Amino acid sequence: MPSPWCRPRRSRSSRSSASPPGPALTRLRGGGAGGGGGGGGPRRSSGGSRRAAAARRSSSSSSSSSSPEGPASPRRGSGRHPRRRRRSSSSSSRGRSRSSEEGAGSAGSSDFEGRRLLPRRSGSLAARQPQRRALGKAAAAAAAGPGPSSSSSLFAAVASGKSALESVVDDWLESYKKDRESGFLELFNFLVCSCGCRGVVTLENLKTLQNSEIIQQLTESFDEDSADYPLSLNTLSWRRFRAGFCEFVALLVHHAQYGVAYDEYLMDSLIALLIGMSDSQVRAFRHTSTLAAMKLMTGLVRVALSISLQKDNRQRQYEAERAKGPSRRAPEKLEGLLEQRKEFQEKQEELENLMNAIFKGVFVHRYRDLVPEIRAICIEEMGQWIQHYSASFLTDGYLKYIGWMLHDKQGEVRLKCLLALQGLYRSREMAAHMGLFTSRFKERMVSMVLDKEPQVAVEAVKLLTLIFQNMEDVLTDADCEIVLPLVYASSHPLAAAAGDFLYKKLLAPEVSVKGEGQHRECTRVCLQLLLVFFIESEFHDHAAYLVDSLWGCAAALLKDWPVLTGLLLEEPPVAGLDDRQESALIMILLASIRQATEGQPPVGRFSGKKVSSARERKTQAEDRLRLTQHLIPLLPQLLAKFSADAEKVVPLLEAPRYFDLTLYSTGRLEKYLELLLAQLWEVVEKHMDREVLEAASRTLHVLCRPEFTFYRRVDVARSRLVDRLADRFQQEASELLQASFLETDEAYSVAATLKRIAIFHSAHDLTPWHFFDPCIRLLQHTVDTGEIPKQVALSAMTCSHFSLLWELAHLSDAAFSGPSPSQEQLLSLKEKVSSFCALCQNCLVDVDPDIQEQFYSDYGDIIKETLNRARQIDRTEWARTLLLSLQQLLTQLLLEQGPAGVDSAAFLEIRDLARRFSLLFGLHQLQNRPALVALHKDGIRFAFQEPASPNSKLGLISLPFLELLSEFSPRLLPPDKALLLSYLKKTCQAHLSSSAGHGREPFWGSFTAYQRSLSPQEDAPVQPGSAARRRLRTAAKRRRLEESTEQGDASLPQTPLLTSTTLKGKHPLTVLPLAPEDSDSESEFVPRLHPMAAGEVVLEAPESEEEEEEEMQQQ
Repeated sequence: MPSPWCRPRRSRSSRSSASPPGPALTRLRGGGAGGGGGGGGPRRSSGGSRRAAAARRSSSSSSSSSSPEGPASPRRGSGRHPRRRRRSSSSSSRGRSRSSEEGAGSAGSSDFEGRRLLPRRSGSLAARQPQRRALGKAAAAAAAGPGPSSSSSLFAAVASGKSALESVVDDWLESYKKDRESGFLELFNFLVCSCGCRGVVTLENLKTLQNSEIIQQLTESFDEDSADYPLSLNTLSWRRFRAGFCEFVALLVHHAQYGVAYDEYLMDSLIALLIGMSDSQVRAFRHTSTLAAMKLMTGLVRVALSISLQKDNRQRQYEAERAKGPSRRAPEKLEGLLEQRKEFQEKQEELENLMNAIFKGVFVHRYRDLVPEIRAICIEEMGQWIQHYSASFLTDGYLKYIGWMLHDKQGEVRLKCLLALQGLYRSREMAAHMGLFTSRFKERMVSMVLDKEPQVAVEAVKLLTLIFQNMEDVLTDADCEIVLPLVYASSHPLAAAAGDFLYKKLLAPEVSVKGEGQHRECTRVCLQLLLVFFIESEFHDHAAYLVDSLWGCAAALLKDWPVLTGLLLEEPPVAGLDDRQESALIMILLASIRQATEGQPPVGRFSGKKVSSARERKTQAEDRLRLTQHLIPLLPQLLAKFSADAEKVVPLLEAPRYFDLTLYSTGRLEKYLELLLAQLWEVVEKHMDREVLEAASRTLHVLCRPEFTFYRRVDVARSRLVDRLADRFQQEASELLQASFLETDEAYSVAATLKRIAIFHSAHDLTPWHFFDPCIRLLQHTVDTGEIPKQVALSAMTCSHFSLLWELAHLSDAAFSGPSPSQEQLLSLKEKVSSFCALCQNCLVDVDPDIQEQFYSDYGDIIKETLNRARQIDRTEWARTLLLSLQQLLTQLLLEQGPAGVDSAAFLEIRDLARRFSLLFGLHQLQNRPALVALHKDGIRFAFQEPASPNSKLGLISLPFLELLSEFSPRLLPPDKALLLSYLKKTCQAHLSSSAGHGREPFWGSFTAYQRSLSPQEDAPVQPGSAARRRLRTAAKRRRLEESTEQGDASLPQTPLLTSTTLKGKHPLTVLPLAPEDSDSESEFVPRLHPMAAGEVVLEAPESEEEEEEEMQQQ
């Protein structure tokens, strides 16, 4: 017996193409359509029905339109190409104009392909505007069809969105009851018009033609120049139409359930029509009819559920009445209840037959349609059926369709599957019946948390959270280990979903305890569990990301600051709270403070929300006041306890930045301010770590704002701290300059003091203490003697730098706010800057390499940013700057090593630098076109530049520069390559004509390399039908490559993948490691070795980009 989870192997025989004789109305009764599969429709009661016979009769006739898929569709997931069929040549040419676009969905294309493809939708919005206007005119023309019974009223009411659809449905039902054929014709034309079709069906067509013939005629009425139809458009008006269309179908079923739904005409005819349209080759027909059929099915499911409940209610009433004694029993009532129950039973059978017809005729074929929107509609509605009528649909025969579509290649369909499953797993009762489904598809659901579509991954995590809540022991530890690390993801929705999963798994069982004492104890336990997870996750610098992920579900836990600080201040420490856990708890405390007061995600995580609401701002203000009142008295105690630990004291010093500092004065808490300043002084004295000193400097800067009433008190404390550092520095610096022998302790003390001053100088104006002059003297002494330790020199350089910046800021403020600075002040500042720059230059040239490395690490980013700004200002001058750098390097190499330097490793390093420079141009060829052309022309002129001495025998010593220039050739457009190649030949011809009698040029190999890089064969257009010839050329090149490598020296190193085209064969080649390229860099050429003149080999690039791609795929 096959597994219920296996995809059905469907027959390759197509549906019957012969329609039975008779008009269309004779075969519109019944809901069946060929092709079973899956669940086979809702479970039916025992006993036959005349409706079943009618469904079977119409099953064969309604399939006469030669469905492009039907039972002949390939099984999803197979790797074989589906067999294709062709329609007969006698079919209408207009009917063949639409392609079959349904098929295996995520596994492949349809097994039917028309001879003419459906026109593709234009890529731009501007190009689609005429199509949309044409569609609107077509719809309006169809709506304004002839006769009073046309679809104009229905379509206009639904499309406008202004009419009450309930009254529209009631009016149509009244007209249908008067003349059901005319009423159904109006509904028919409404569906046709909703597809964007210009055709109109007449009553004569309906009586004399089969459904397939009517649909064939309507297919010819489609606009060949447009692929748009109402459901495919995403404008506001058409989105409103889609919502109104779905509501119309739902209301139609709801209002028809009290009468005409059981007249053996309306539903039968409508279902048969929708089945025929859903088999059409035209996407508009297939999409619109599938949506209508699925909404019709959803409405029938709701009606069937209501009928089932009423039937069960009558059964209970009947049994209760029958259980009464003979004297109290009412025979008339029993007979009435029995008759009502029988009537509900018949209605239920009728509805189940209709639902079975829709399921087998539409769903089992369209759930794997090629169009992802159609597949998504089917899965979304199936989730509604199972959720609302679980008694009939909550079976493995229906669930397996959702499980199969979890593997769909389109994220939209996978998302609908997950949303449908969330509705099922949300109920513990439903989840209890899904054990087999869960065991079969659990692995796939767990893997989807890493889906490439962010929204799909979010919903997958939410689904696993529901499974964990409502199904015990289903998710293993290995499954949870895949989900839990996502709390550190950069996507805020994904991290928040993972945070909710973490909360439900680790923390929620401990929080559900009542009572104040028990609540505090449970909070302590939860925090300890959270600390264990945080430490074991090994993301110790990402506490802010963990807190942000948990904030939506565990904000109350993380804002319990009394428990958090109580754990830190408890003496002796809490059992199990070691040093690492204390550090982690302090980081979580700071992250919770920041999240509560600012409400913004950490750096690198975007939530998509830009502005906080008024309610959120009010909550943040309340949290800020509450945490300030709690932490102001406790912060000095925390600093006193952890002042010796740099890792713990840094986050504690950051806490005052989030306080409501006005509370120090308004709450009369100045004594705690004094304690905080004292602890701040002690921290500065104890530590030399840059992070600790910078945190202390920032905290003091926050407290030293003039708008605070306690500013004077903090400013005095700061002055006392700086006075102490200044006195110590002046004394130690004097001793250092006068000492003949420098001891290690003295140098360490000077470096420590100067480092503290430099760091405080970055945030505070210490100009009154005049640190510039002694720092300059230290730097001068360093240049003169070289005896000053490098740490002292670095701190002196930094302190001098900030002194100049503060003095410049004072002059700038004076120029804007007051009288302009005097000429003497400007000249004094200019002299200071000149002396500082001169000393820095001497230090970088003559002193320890560590100082140079520190300088480059500090100012390297400034150089990069300068290049970026230069590119934004003028791309041509920026390119010439890069070229000048290469020219200077090559010139320096030739001056030092002569012509032999071209064969050295230093030249290869310069060439690698040129390659890196070429990557800066990226893929923006049009923007960089003038700059690249100017760069190449300047480089060619430099390469053919004559020596300075007219009697020189060296010739063109700069000609190897062309080899560097070839690194920029792949960035050129083909017309520019041709232009530059012509310019190169003219320049070369001019040199040859003027250098008659001179010596032979030694570097013509570089010329050949550059000439090949500009060769047009790399960009030759590919002729149609030349794929076979390209493959033959590729095979021939590969054979020549193998022969050349076999004949060559086996000890020759492997040729690097560079764009340079000529290498000296007689010299050993030094292979440099290739640095990783930027993401926007182009693919480099694939080298091909060909024998050339003695001592040379030339690397040949593929003839075209297509050939290059094909060769790389074959390799």
